[in-house]
Amino acid sequence: MENYNKFNWFLLTGFFSGLLPKAPGTWGSIVASVIAYFIITYLPNPVTTIWLLAVFFSVVGIKLVNDYEAKGGIHDDKRIVIDEFAGVFIAIGLFGHLKEDTLIKVLFAFLAFRLFDIWKPSIIGKIDKKAPGGLGVMGDDILAGIFGGILAGLMYMGYLKLI
Repeated sequence: MENYNKFNWFLLTGFFSGLLPKAPGTWGSIVASVIAYFIITYLPNPVTTIWLLAVFFSVVGIKLVNDYEAKGGIHDDKRIVIDEFAGVFIAIGLFGHLKEDTLIKVLFAFLAFRLFDIWKPSIIGKIDKKAPGGLGVMGDDILAGIFGGILAGLMYMGYLKLI
């Protein structure tokens, strides 16, 4: 949309990562994971920051998607990856303590989130298909983040038993 607010488009497209030609959801998830990794590595209270970002992207995402669609944008436009940002931050935030094994935790959260985001089992798929507007676009990824975070925690526990 040529006349759409550029800053809102910047947020909706995950800092323009959703504009990459192949697999925009994966690119958005990668960008969010890299941001989370740097937050965990360099900020003093990373869990608080991760959760604040999860809430920010979730709430702002619903509003911006509703606004975008009201102005004639495509419902669940593949270029919109703010929902992946929210889901990844939720999945990573569920770990709690993030300062040890940071890279493996971020990797597990990324993989588990993408699994649920692509597969969309059970209620995740129902929200994706039935909830309107921003709630539908964001809701399935928020749930994928919750389930992905739980799975990532289980993966991490399995990893600890292996090492």
